[in-house]
Amino acid sequence: MDEGSELSLTIAQIVQRLKGSHLHSQIERQAKECLHQPEIKLESLKEDVRSFLKTSGWERQLQNAVYRELHVQLPPSHPVAPPEHLKEPLAYMRKTQASWEKRVLKSLNSMSTELGVPLARMRPAAEQKELSNKWNEMGTDEPDLTSVRPVYAPKDFLEVLISLRNPNHDSSEDVGVRSHWGLIQVPLNVRDIPQLRQAYSELNLTSGQLGIDDHADIHPDMFENEYVQIGKKVVLEQDSAAAQQYSRQGCPTGLRADLWALILNSTNQPQDVMYYEQLTAGVIQHDLLVDNLIYKDVKLTASNDDYYFVFEDFLYQVLLCFSRDTAVLEHFKYNSATPPKSFIQGKGEDEECAVVYPPNGVIPFHGFSMYVAPLCFLYNEPSKLYSVFREMYSRYFFRLHSISSSPSGIVSLCLQFERLLQTHLPQLFYHLRQIEAQPLRIAFKWMVRAFSGYLSSDQLLLLWDRILGYDSLEVVAVLAAAVFAFRAENLMEVTSLASAEAVLADLSTLKVMPLIQIFLFATAI
Repeated sequence: MDEGSELSLTIAQIVQRLKGSHLHSQIERQAKECLHQPEIKLESLKEDVRSFLKTSGWERQLQNAVYRELHVQLPPSHPVAPPEHLKEPLAYMRKTQASWEKRVLKSLNSMSTELGVPLARMRPAAEQKELSNKWNEMGTDEPDLTSVRPVYAPKDFLEVLISLRNPNHDSSEDVGVRSHWGLIQVPLNVRDIPQLRQAYSELNLTSGQLGIDDHADIHPDMFENEYVQIGKKVVLEQDSAAAQQYSRQGCPTGLRADLWALILNSTNQPQDVMYYEQLTAGVIQHDLLVDNLIYKDVKLTASNDDYYFVFEDFLYQVLLCFSRDTAVLEHFKYNSATPPKSFIQGKGEDEECAVVYPPNGVIPFHGFSMYVAPLCFLYNEPSKLYSVFREMYSRYFFRLHSISSSPSGIVSLCLQFERLLQTHLPQLFYHLRQIEAQPLRIAFKWMVRAFSGYLSSDQLLLLWDRILGYDSLEVVAVLAAAVFAFRAENLMEVTSLASAEAVLADLSTLKVMPLIQIFLFATAI
């Protein structure tokens, strides 16, 4: 398609999506109401209404909504391309993702059979009342979880990624021996350091950065005070694009919650609060098998974490509501995954009786709750926390546990991590490979969680600032490589996978931004 038709198609798609939204009906109502105002003249009706919508802030809200749609909609493609090509263009990726989904669903169904617990059931009235009463203190009284196990852990998923092969690609054609050193053997384009320097130019060594300059021996007036003032203006202007650009150099602690919500165009209006309350009612009415997976995961991860254990109740509330939210199904339009389906009891295996299970189409795995935990530092209102998490998941986190060729997908991140290490620390990579301590086996668990639970919370939020600022998860792979570079001297001394893991066991003292900056801009190329 030429550029003109591509733009027209994008505009038509965005208009179509926004037409059914709450914002559309609000703007329509405001436009009708303003007709009664004396400054609206019949002869200049169109311009006057447009001017009113601009001065009253509705135009900016519309701009932010369009900006959000541009981030989540499918890239323009050939008009006759089948829908599955829009989700994932490479057939071997689609095939591997489909067989992985079957495996996960089979694991869930066998757990249901083993435990004798249905996938879903209506709670008796007494149980509903009890859950409603303890909604804000669910951590005090959870079910017996001894026989519940996570459906899968990141290491199971890694094995699937390692087995990925493009049947049309002859690896013997690759120039140089390095392409065979890593575990990921698929030919995808990932950016090298010169390209990353260009893409992440705001992170260069001469630009001011929150996470560096606010801790340095520079007087805070030199950078932080002025930067915070600019941040306040950005929040006041309510401009998503400006907030995203600003976030590239880090968000001040006091403004981060507002800036992230603005970037994600996540609102907390009465209708959002009401929607969250409806999801809560759904949790109270029905018990799902995946609820046990959520309880178990929170207990195994966040509850044992020094930073996050205090948020246990928030995590239960948000994740249980998330599992019931059918609005999450929207993201499957651009996700290579397909929502799993189950059959209504007693109806047989007729396709017409198949329903998406869980209702949001996402089966939680070991560590899933760590996508929510850091956000609890920013939002103390459950409905606001929920809407920001849902948007973060639908934009970024789903890519960390689905198989795709996306530059922000976990396959590309793994490949990029290995390529960066192979190219810039070949001796270290070769040494670790020789002792059967492949770097990816250590770094994968960090990347699949976007480092949540591994970095200290303040450093993690600085990393996520950049994910939002650059609208990409690439920085996660860069940080993983930078950690190896930082600990390279110690790693050259190790003689086994266990000792390599011990060297990298504690990342809680690391300062994220200096590591990324030095790796990107001080590495010899």
